[in-house]
Amino acid sequence: MSATSPFRPLDDDARATACDLLRVSHAALGVLDPDSGAPVVTRIALALTPEGAPVTLISDLAAHAGALKADPRCSLLLGEPGARGDPLTHPRLTLQCRARRIDRSGPEHDRIAAHYLAQRPKATLYAGFADFNHVVFDVQGALLNAGFGKAYRLGAADLTPRRRG
Repeated sequence: MSATSPFRPLDDDARATACDLLRVSHAALGVLDPDSGAPVVTRIALALTPEGAPVTLISDLAAHAGALKADPRCSLLLGEPGARGDPLTHPRLTLQCRARRIDRSGPEHDRIAAHYLAQRPKATLYAGFADFNHVVFDVQGALLNAGFGKAYRLGAADLTPRRRG
């Protein structure tokens, strides 16, 4: 960490913490409201594609669905404060993404839908409704705050779990 940058040099522990945070069940989704241009944040259910990209299921009736259609740039905040202590000491990960709606008639839909429902089986209740679509978040970069004084900048490739040989 330099005097001009709050970020520490990226290491394997930071990568592992970030990858662990990807395995959450929900996230805060930040979008830009197409009418006002103001940021809007909502909570969404989250899972991972077979390749490890964040994915959700969103109704076209939701305001954030329209916002993502107008401007696919968005962010996801992952991580929750623990039951005790200062909430700011608990790790959290902000993903900078581009949202990509999965076409129901496209070649990847069935594979992503099945994988999503295996992780979020309660979504079976509404996943088949015509207004619900899977949205994959293509990660462009990330910011990890692993606790006080532990800030890291990550690239998309840093969020791919390393295969052990």
